[in-house]
Amino acid sequence: MKLKKNDSSAMYGVIGLGRFGTALVKTLAEAGEEVIAIDKNEERVREVRAYTDYAFVVDNLTEAALKETGMQNCATVVVCIGEQVDMSILTTMLVIKLGVPNVLSKATSEVHGEVLKRMGATVVYPEADMAVRIGRRLIYGNLLDYVALADGVEVRRIAIGGKMLGRSIQELDVRRAYGINIIAVERGGHTDVEFSADYRFGEGDTIAVVGQNEKIDRFEKDMLPA
Repeated sequence: MKLKKNDSSAMYGVIGLGRFGTALVKTLAEAGEEVIAIDKNEERVREVRAYTDYAFVVDNLTEAALKETGMQNCATVVVCIGEQVDMSILTTMLVIKLGVPNVLSKATSEVHGEVLKRMGATVVYPEADMAVRIGRRLIYGNLLDYVALADGVEVRRIAIGGKMLGRSIQELDVRRAYGINIIAVERGGHTDVEFSADYRFGEGDTIAVVGQNEKIDRFEKDMLPA
């Protein structure tokens, strides 16, 4: 079950194919990313083989078994074994030991998460994160999606409306006015990350912004209809 591809530095690894891990594999694969997916359950592995050629049954999560799948070549590995705390911690430790640059681990409690953080992993709390996501969508009708980073920083996708319509990126000058940055503009199903400062926003446009969450909140409150 050796990974055939040598240049896999852009690949993702997903360990544990429960509902969270399986959904993650499908989402990454549908976005055109290559994913190494492993689980001890053959049926779960078989399910994701429709999305990735690198889906392996691994009975024992040892360092040797992880290396055999090519997990050490991934740029990011997500450990989705939240319910089995001891296995989650051990697997996270092994992945970090392999030298993977970005390791994310699913946690089911604050104590579990704190242990994972101390090991050097980025911690995700799927149920709590989903609750926050739904809450934000209820509060801001224009919020399409968001990713919470460390230190109160977020990336948000926001539907254009209100005072933004017809105005250019240069006119809005959100970096100066709000301390946030527009990092992408989506229009007509296409995403542009090299947009011009004189681009004017229209109906149906979407932007991705990054910044401190309270600054993005203020921007949305000022610019968009309630």
